[in-house]
Amino acid sequence: MNQTTTIQKLEELRMSGFIRAYREIMETGRNRDFTTEEIISHLVQAEWDDRYNRRLNRLITRARFRYQASMEQIDYAAKRDLDKNQMLRLSSCSWITNKQNIIVSGSTGLGKSFLASALGHQACMQGYKVFYRNCSKLFDELKIAKADGTYIKEIGKIEKYDLLILDDFALKPLDNNQRLILLEILEDRHGKRSTIITSQLPVSEWHDVIGDPTIADAILDRMVHSSHRITLVGDSLRKKYKNN
Repeated sequence: MNQTTTIQKLEELRMSGFIRAYREIMETGRNRDFTTEEIISHLVQAEWDDRYNRRLNRLITRARFRYQASMEQIDYAAKRDLDKNQMLRLSSCSWITNKQNIIVSGSTGLGKSFLASALGHQACMQGYKVFYRNCSKLFDELKIAKADGTYIKEIGKIEKYDLLILDDFALKPLDNNQRLILLEILEDRHGKRSTIITSQLPVSEWHDVIGDPTIADAILDRMVHSSHRITLVGDSLRKKYKNN
C-alpha cells in the first residue's frame, strides 16, 4: 500500500490528527530517526490529541460561557479574599464527580462570572458537559417554552448536563413562575448533577428574594447544604482595570 492510498484510508476513518503527524514524519524524513514503536506511539498520540481538542472545542462552544476564562487566568493578587488552595482543590473537579455544588457570592464587579466560567472551562477540559446561562434569561426562555409546548424537552436537556452554571441569581425577587422553574431544575439535579450559582446577594438573603417560604426552603435545601462556598469581598475589579 503506497502513501497516497494510506492517507485516503485514514481520511475515510476521519483520523485527521494521525494524517497530519504521518505527513510531517514522511515529509521531514523523521521516520528514519525513530524506531517503529516510537513512530506508532507518536501517531497514536497525535490522533488522541486531535480528538481531545475537537471534543473540548465542542464542549466549550455548547457551554456558551460568558467569558473565555481558565483557572490559570484567575487573579489572586486582588484583595477579594479568594482562597487559592480552595480553587486548586476545585480544579480537580472531584466536586462534580461527587455531585456537589458551588455558590459564588459577592458585590458586582468582583469577578463572580469569570470564576464560574473558569470552573466551567476546567470541567470541559475533563470531559464534562457544561451549560452556562444568565438566570433571568433562562427563566424567560423556559417561560416561552411553557407557552409553545417545549418546556419538558428543554428541562430534560438541562437535567442531562454534568454541570449547570446559573449566573446572576436573585438580581430581583422571583415571581411564582420563576420559583417553580428553579425548584424543578434543582430537584431534577439534586444528588445527580452539579450546579454553580453566582449571586450578588449572600445566601442569608436568598430566602426573602425567592419569596414563598415553602418553596424557598425546598430550593435552599437542595442547593446550599451540598455546596462549596466562595464569598468575594473588596473593590470592583472593573474599576481597577479601567483605571490602569
